[in-house]
Amino acid sequence: MSHAVPDLQLDVRDGLAILTFDRPDSKVNLLTAEVMLHLDELLASVEESASRGRVGALLVRSGKRDNFIAGADVDELAAIESAAQATEMSRKGQAILQRLERLPVPTLAAINGSCVGGGLELVLACDYRVASAHPKTRLGLPETRLGLIPGMGGTVRLPRLIGLQAALDLILTGRQIGAKVAAALGLVDRILEPGGFEEDAVALAARLSRGKSLRRKRRSALARLVKDGAAARWLILRMTRVNLLARTKGHYPAQPKALEVTVAGLARAPEHAQIREAETFGNLAVTPECKNLIAVFRLTEDVRKARPNGEAARVKRAGVVGAGVMGAGIAELFAYQRIPVRVVDLDRDRVQAGVKRARSLLEKAAGRAGWSAEGLKERAGCLRGGTSYDGFDRVDVVVEAVLELMDVKRRVFEQLEENIPATAVIASNTSALSISELQNHLSQPERVCGLHFFNPPYRMPLIEVVRGAKTSDDTLATAFDLAARLGKTPVVVKDTPGFVVNRVLAAYLTEVGHLLQSGMSVERLDRVMSQFGMPVGPLRLLDEIGLDVVAEVGQTMETAFGERFSPAPVMLKVLATGVSGRKGGRGFYRYEDSEPKSLDPEIQNVLRQAAEGEPPSSAEAEERMVFSMVNEAVRILDDEVVDSAAALDVAMIMGTGFPPFRGGLLRYADSVGLQQVVQRLRHYAESVAARFEPAPGLLARTSFFDS
Repeated sequence: MSHAVPDLQLDVRDGLAILTFDRPDSKVNLLTAEVMLHLDELLASVEESASRGRVGALLVRSGKRDNFIAGADVDELAAIESAAQATEMSRKGQAILQRLERLPVPTLAAINGSCVGGGLELVLACDYRVASAHPKTRLGLPETRLGLIPGMGGTVRLPRLIGLQAALDLILTGRQIGAKVAAALGLVDRILEPGGFEEDAVALAARLSRGKSLRRKRRSALARLVKDGAAARWLILRMTRVNLLARTKGHYPAQPKALEVTVAGLARAPEHAQIREAETFGNLAVTPECKNLIAVFRLTEDVRKARPNGEAARVKRAGVVGAGVMGAGIAELFAYQRIPVRVVDLDRDRVQAGVKRARSLLEKAAGRAGWSAEGLKERAGCLRGGTSYDGFDRVDVVVEAVLELMDVKRRVFEQLEENIPATAVIASNTSALSISELQNHLSQPERVCGLHFFNPPYRMPLIEVVRGAKTSDDTLATAFDLAARLGKTPVVVKDTPGFVVNRVLAAYLTEVGHLLQSGMSVERLDRVMSQFGMPVGPLRLLDEIGLDVVAEVGQTMETAFGERFSPAPVMLKVLATGVSGRKGGRGFYRYEDSEPKSLDPEIQNVLRQAAEGEPPSSAEAEERMVFSMVNEAVRILDDEVVDSAAALDVAMIMGTGFPPFRGGLLRYADSVGLQQVVQRLRHYAESVAARFEPAPGLLARTSFFDS
């Protein structure tokens, strides 16, 4: 028999029921409210068939090649208006998965591709789980990244299956793991090869239908007592709570709530633990943090889909010019995706150091992702280096990552034109220099664009894809697709000084200098913005970027946009001391083993002697820094550097760490109220300096987002 519904198909043959998720016209399966209701109906049908002896087992599978279930429908989550509504949604989902868990026949989930959120909660309700060894198989519970907790039994079933500490690692971080790591944890019972995955899964389920069983890893009673008993739970709760507070600074309520619910759930009967899970899910679903994090997720998805027009070429081989920190980091990204890459620099020792650094990054990635030895060896084998352009005649793209000097970059581009195929794309990793100027004097300027990676490339999720004056649509599309293939979020920007991220950062850091000039201390300024939610304070950020680099970018900004980017005199005095920041061991802070140990006394003395006037309050300092960023962001929109406020907010979150729980820079401005922002900027324009004069586009807007 067969029951067909929009996203689900139930087939029964030879005593085996096969439930297939396959959302029409979509690459992914989602657990929408409608799908969950259909699932409930079909599980009732399986119950009836099992009671009559017609079904001996249930196989749950996906009809998608690379996706099992991608979780809940984010649009439905965004539409939640009350805690009671969200709690009821959770309770209904829990009840349906309890029905799956209590089926009178064995159940097997065959996981291929992404299995996250509600998808993982669903398979946790099955008796057995097998997973494909394909690299695209990923399992995780990312709900805390949306300001929520798992709401369909995930906080209850996962710790009972794999242990409290391992479960908390997945729930609190939202990270995703591959099949190998999942098997080691006991999350999946068997790994199947991708080639015959479907056939093997059906064969295993057929065995179950005939009364056979599968061997599975289960923790001993002693292990459960020692690792999950009352004493262990108390210690884990206490230590993890401290670590969470240090990491989130209290800005993300979902993590501590997830910790409490998961730990407490182990001491309760599952049905009682699920009641608390649902209530907590409901309360979190209507918090501002949750609404903002969901909005950021949706904005990011929209930006990723904003692919430029043009025909993209498939990148099979790549080259990187420059073996420094950035060049090595970019090369590692290619090798990670199994794209052969050759790194070139003038000095052989520098090349060897760059390749060694890239391989070291791959080794660390292997540990996080659980690659096999063969998987690591294959990726490391994609890295090659040299002092000549040998082999560049076969590359499809070259990324230039040399010194941030126009003459140096121009010479490299001219050499590349002579050594690479006529169809290859040339991309510059420049952070502020003009792509259009680099295109001049080239015979094929249309194949040149910018690919601005952020440091460190393996960690930072953003790439600014820069369109020069003569960049073709095909080149831009190739660069955009390549950035996405490297696992990054590409944002297309127009070729202007600083593009988006560095231009807004320059406004922020310029204002920081003026606040130092007014007598505000380094510690206070860093504390203000850390409490606001930035990853580090502005002076720590200056040290991290490098004071010399910031000065060069600042000069570019001042030349392009005028006095609003003029540095405070105190910053010039700090630069005159010769300190460069963390890379030199000294900046606003002193560093040991790259970690800040104390304020630098010489710089402190410079700041004291240069201080003028009366320092503002912390609240005023925060406004001046944040609203300076908002004001410059509006000018960027007015200059059409990006095509939407969404793209700008995504760039700021991913490129600067602007706090996601605030929804993005411009969404935050909306929450404050643009009229209030204008009023405060005018106040500072009159009382502090003309650089605060509101941008014309800010006066013309009432909101950046419709809802």
